[in-house]
Formats: sequence, structure tokens, C-alpha cells
Amino acid sequence: MSISGIDRERPRLILASASPRRLVLLQQIGIIPDETVAAEVDEAAGRRERPGGLAARLAEAKARQIAARFPGALVLGADTVVACGRRVLPKADDEGEARRCLEFLSGRRHRVHGGVSVIDGQGRAYARRVVTVVAFKRLSREEISDYISTGEWRGKAGAYAIQGHAAAFVRQISGSYSNVVGLPLFETACLLKGLGYDTRLDT
Repeated sequence: MSISGIDRERPRLILASASPRRLVLLQQIGIIPDETVAAEVDEAAGRRERPGGLAARLAEAKARQIAARFPGALVLGADTVVACGRRVLPKADDEGEARRCLEFLSGRRHRVHGGVSVIDGQGRAYARRVVTVVAFKRLSREEISDYISTGEWRGKAGAYAIQGHAAAFVRQISGSYSNVVGLPLFETACLLKGLGYDTRLDT
């Protein structure tokens, strides 16, 4: 029952991601998707495409791909892009790539661009962009090697997970912490609430 006392059905929510981080983040604020489905889109940046625009485009592309399979549902897509200036760092797949990312981030400030997109039951897209500034301390070769040995960097934008061992590298952060983990929760909750998805219905 809603807070006004009028019964209403909450829309189905589909998370267009197989990321366990995003699922845990949603659960943290009481949002449990009805289904999670991985989207497969080409994540290569377009020519002269800025990091924020890339994150936003990929978030919507993921949501739209999955929305086609779930008519009438709310479909949530998200993407995270780590960048220094206009240089986009990859989601590291191997140790060499991870080492290059960490060496580049060492002693520098970088930006984490988060894109969130929700496709409603009529196929309309609603979006938010979030930017978090993160400053790394200067990393020694030993620190980088030790971190690579943990394996937690695999598939992570910029080759690190701030919620893991890499937290010790962060000298300063300005903006949304959850955005760096993988999903800006404040903006996501606002989008969903505006589209009729109310977590109070679970209480």
C-alpha cells in the first residue's frame, strides 16, 4: 500500500547488468530487481567521444537492448568510465593492462564518469550523469604488484575496485562514492522513484 493509502502495483524492474556490485548496491537501499540480465554492447568509444558522453551512451544502449525483451517493465542500465582528461582507461582483462592503468593513475587525480539510464514501459529513456573525482597516492612497484596479485581488478574500469584493497590507494575523493563502486545510488533512486518505483511498498 502506498503512503497515501491507495493500493498500486509497483512496476517490474529489470537490471540490465550481470555486475554483482550493482546488485549489492541496489539491495543496500532496498531495491531488489525482479531480474538481472547481462547486456552485450560494443563499449568502444566513438571518435572524439568524451568520457561522460560514452558512459551515458553505453548505459542507455544496455537498457534499450534488454528493454526489448521485457515490454512494460522499467529497465535500468548503467556504465562506468574512468578517465584522465579525455583519455579513457580500459576495463582491464590481463595483468599487463592492469599494471599500465595503475602506473598511469599513480599520484594522479582522475574522474569516474557514471551513466545511468532507465527505460520506461513506453520505451522512453530517462538518464543521469555523475562525475566523481578520485586522487590516488603515488604507488610503488611493490604496491602495484601486490594489488595485481589479488585479482580484484579484473574487468574493472581503470583496473581497480575502490571497495576492495584499492581503498588504501585513495588519498581523496570528491563526489559519489557509490558511483566509483559502479552505480550512483542517489541519482538512481531519484530516477526510479520518479517513474513510480517506490521501495516503501516493501514495508
